[in-house]
Amino acid sequence: MPRLSDSMEEGTIIKWLKSEGDEVARGDELVEIETDKATMTYEADSDGVLQIVAAEGDTLPVGEVIARLDGAGAASGGGDEASAAEAEPEEAEPEAAEPEAAEPEAAETEAAEPEAPEPEPEPAPAAESDGGERVKASPIARRMAREKGLELTSLRGTGPGGRIVKADVESATPTAAPEAAPAAAPEPAAATGKGESELVELTRTQQLIARRMAESKATVPDFALNMDIDMEAAVAMRTQLKEVAEVVPSFNDMVVKACALALREYPRANGSYKDGRFELHGRINVGVAVAAQDALIVPTIFDADRKSLGEIARVARELATKVREGTIAPPELSGGTFTVSNLGMYGITSFTAVINPPQAAILAVGAIEQRPAVVDGEIVPRHRMAVTLACDHRILYGADAAEFLARVRDLLEQPAAMAL
Repeated sequence: MPRLSDSMEEGTIIKWLKSEGDEVARGDELVEIETDKATMTYEADSDGVLQIVAAEGDTLPVGEVIARLDGAGAASGGGDEASAAEAEPEEAEPEAAEPEAAEPEAAETEAAEPEAPEPEPEPAPAAESDGGERVKASPIARRMAREKGLELTSLRGTGPGGRIVKADVESATPTAAPEAAPAAAPEPAAATGKGESELVELTRTQQLIARRMAESKATVPDFALNMDIDMEAAVAMRTQLKEVAEVVPSFNDMVVKACALALREYPRANGSYKDGRFELHGRINVGVAVAAQDALIVPTIFDADRKSLGEIARVARELATKVREGTIAPPELSGGTFTVSNLGMYGITSFTAVINPPQAAILAVGAIEQRPAVVDGEIVPRHRMAVTLACDHRILYGADAAEFLARVRDLLEQPAAMAL
């Protein structure tokens, strides 16, 4: 299982793009893998004949062998040691078959032996070992068997090479239903009040988001600052840009640029808290939250302080398109030092976002709307936008955060300064 992102710990085989026994050339697309951030296509790193080890639907930790390319001398997804460990059973199989050949002699000496030849041929495919007495089975199958008190040696594997997969464990537990029946007895009463319920499994991306957000709320001592920004000048500038620019920056692009310039002046807001120390980053990489199907993905605009408004607009659109099409690459989702989350397009006027650790802060942006404001002693309609800065108090204190947010406001209220 290759590591396809910096935070990836395990991956799920979604679909094999090549079949067992296919000849594979270096660079051929082998398999689709769902990581903690996206579904990626993994390419062969050498030539060989494909021998599939992990079945579709299997979830394996990074480094575990998912396939071998015979003749290539290396596993397609793991290291040389793992490949060698997987290769050993192939050579050991002839020896493993010897006890079966010796069974007639054993039957003469032991009365219990005649029954052994019958059950052994069935589990034999499942009993192919990864080394020694270890039965060939996917990690999830091992975990399920352990939880249900099943011996893997008693199961027949239907996966590649006799590998025991999740379905084999599920089909081998007919006794699970009676045990579950008493516990399920109260469910009809609950179903009457709530209607029919359906359990929906989280995708790997949703699991990662859930874990990281829970960690953030549990470990980060956060506080929030609110500010109202006059966007009248920004609205006027964008109207002018529509007439001359090929790619017209959105208001969110302006917010990203303003944040990037302010982060340059207030480096602590661009840092993170790590092991009792401040980690101040040399690059200003702004993550932009994008709503994907059933998940929130945050691609990164690298060196946003050095990019023009037009460049930020172009990059942001490309990244958003990739997220929605599911073609975003792991490097484009990593390296962020600050995040902007905008729900203004949904009519949300104000909200507080959850900090993406280990970043120091995240800016939540609301909708731009006309509201009454006092200008030169008169009440007039003005385009206003509410923003909320959530901060990690371990690195960003109240005064620092307030100065940073005030600088963002100044840049947005005088947007010509962002073009300098």
